[in-house]
Amino acid sequence: MAITGTTEKSTGRIRYGMVGGGQGAFIGAVHRLAARIDDHYDFVAGALSADPAKAKASGQELGLNADRIYSDYAAMAKAEAKRADGIEAVSIVTPNHMHFPVAKAFIEAGIHVICDKPLSLNLKEAKQLEALLKKNPKVIFALTHNYSGYPMIRQARAMVEAGELGEIRLVQGEYPQDWLTTDLEKSGQKQAAWRTDPKRSGAGGCVGDIGTHTYQLATFVSGLTLDELACDLTSFVKGRKLDDNVQAMLRFKGGAKGAIWASQVAVGHENGLKLRVYGTKGGIEWTQADPNYLWFTPFGEQKRLITRGGAGAGPAAARMTRIPSGHPEGYLEGFANIYSEVAHAIKASRAGKKPPKDVSFPGIVDGVQGMAFIEACVKSSAKNARWVKV
Repeated sequence: MAITGTTEKSTGRIRYGMVGGGQGAFIGAVHRLAARIDDHYDFVAGALSADPAKAKASGQELGLNADRIYSDYAAMAKAEAKRADGIEAVSIVTPNHMHFPVAKAFIEAGIHVICDKPLSLNLKEAKQLEALLKKNPKVIFALTHNYSGYPMIRQARAMVEAGELGEIRLVQGEYPQDWLTTDLEKSGQKQAAWRTDPKRSGAGGCVGDIGTHTYQLATFVSGLTLDELACDLTSFVKGRKLDDNVQAMLRFKGGAKGAIWASQVAVGHENGLKLRVYGTKGGIEWTQADPNYLWFTPFGEQKRLITRGGAGAGPAAARMTRIPSGHPEGYLEGFANIYSEVAHAIKASRAGKKPPKDVSFPGIVDGVQGMAFIEACVKSSAKNARWVKV
């Protein structure tokens, strides 16, 4: 197990490494920026590519010491676990098919894991990781469903928990994009190529890439548990092996209903994530393109605007807020909130304590539920959108 520092360093920066995220990768840079925003982490090691030359070049470009640049994640896990100054956490930012083996290696090495979503290639792998974490209870595992880090999403969740919306009846989530409207993957574009390849992405295309974000956000805010769904997955682009459009109806335990639409062929939409939740007393609406605002309508009253850092925003949102209202915080700050919440948990672990009760971030349960959602969508669609249990 990696040595996690002395008592005097219990509140110091967390040494972390990264697997994936080398030259030409998008999400790796996002993770590194998010980790730096609140100054909780030091990036000290990486297996940034399976190609030794690219791994070396990427590590040098990012200022890593030569002996902390690896081209093999397994070798990195073993070497870092043996070092007195070894990494305490690792970020996994590879294509989906590598999430499971990389996470397994670092969990077994006693190193905390921050993994990009979805959790794995399939539900079987997800459950194996869940079982492995139960055998290694000191390892902290986080899944970067970053949209749940936005202050106004935390505000929305707190309002639901406080009963301000009453009993939840309806949840509507949508996430339209248009970047895969053409067969971009055939051009060799890296992000399109692996996301449309079943061997690297898994059984779900759009449903795994952004459908899981929508689903996680819907359940995170509403507090509901999905019971069954009926889903129609479509590959509109000729020859595409995975879905590029998702339409799903949801039935939650307790009787609430919901729907999710996610698409990567919706021309005119860049990143249109939106969530609406309606209860017996009121409704809320949030749009990711304008994340500092949350609309709340109590039944029979005028619609009102709650702003990040402004009047009406409570302590749950305040914990995620850095600057005064009117100064925009966005995608990177929301992502950073997940990293900071994980940092609080790791620093508490260093001191042999449990994290504060208000520390919250997506974890292994979210990951398993996300994979169950993907596989249920695939199963339902194969049966002509028949209802299936989740």
